[in-house]
Amino acid sequence: MSADASQWWLAALGDTLIWARLDVLDSGIAEVFDNDGRVLRYDDETAARMALLDAEFRAFDGLDADDAAAMGFDLDELEPPRGDSDEELLAKMVQKLPPRH
Repeated sequence: MSADASQWWLAALGDTLIWARLDVLDSGIAEVFDNDGRVLRYDDETAARMALLDAEFRAFDGLDADDAAAMGFDLDELEPPRGDSDEELLAKMVQKLPPRH
């Protein structure tokens, strides 16, 4: 699966956003790269999505402006982390939100 097809998920804990990347392999196995640098494997995409939802993550591409505001950020000012490698991404998987005024 190409990096462009990755699904980004996020959770908000106070003023901190935590990212997770969901990739579905050609075999149907789903992998979640988490903010601890682990790759969690699931039998399929549904199982991976359920695990993310259970951990209170939300699909980034499914958020609207109201969802983002409730989580403490402006949807127009946020994008998933980018990096050339998982090691580079790892440093960007936890983000502090700017103070709200």
